[in-house]
Amino acid sequence: MSDHGLPTVYLQLRSRVPISHGRVVTLGHIARILCDPEWESSLRSLELVHPHKWDGNLLLIDMMHIIPKIQELIPGVRIESMGNKHSLVEVVKKEKKPSLILFILVWLLLFFGSALTIMNFHADVNMQEVQIRTVEMVTGRRDEHPYLFQTAYSFGIGFGMVVFFNHLFKKKWNEEPTPLEVEMFLYQENIDQYVVAEEYKRMKTESRQGDSS
Repeated sequence: MSDHGLPTVYLQLRSRVPISHGRVVTLGHIARILCDPEWESSLRSLELVHPHKWDGNLLLIDMMHIIPKIQELIPGVRIESMGNKHSLVEVVKKEKKPSLILFILVWLLLFFGSALTIMNFHADVNMQEVQIRTVEMVTGRRDEHPYLFQTAYSFGIGFGMVVFFNHLFKKKWNEEPTPLEVEMFLYQENIDQYVVAEEYKRMKTESRQGDSS
């Protein structure tokens, strides 16, 4: 695409991108590109950063780093940026095989922790007496051990949790995110904002030190 004879490149940076450890970060990894077909391949393979061990697992790449490299490749190019002005690159190392023993320990911890939480709550509100009183109100007779009601109540707790979390093992009932997924999304957004702010602060400090020297 060109404007008055000058090539124009439209860029839309992705907010967060995973990159395998040891790979070079290219423009095609972090951005959606719209340009003349003759330049598209070269732009997608344009190398931006060679991650090093001391860089950590998160790298911040902003438009001020990208523009000079594109101008070096295509002199006189016009660059139009849309959306994000920076992209956060996560360097992902090879995942280790999950430990079966660790999985079992975590599962047991969650299982017994959840069970104790429910039992402590029931003890605090005297749930047994509430259930006895409820059965007495419905049937007209007092039963000190309303097992049928308690069984239905137990299944109701499990069914309610499935509906609330919208999950049964790997199956989802609809496309709505679960409360846990929403909280994880917000947590990730806050982490990304913090990392971006810290990276800009570090870059500003390094720039001042360079000017003073």
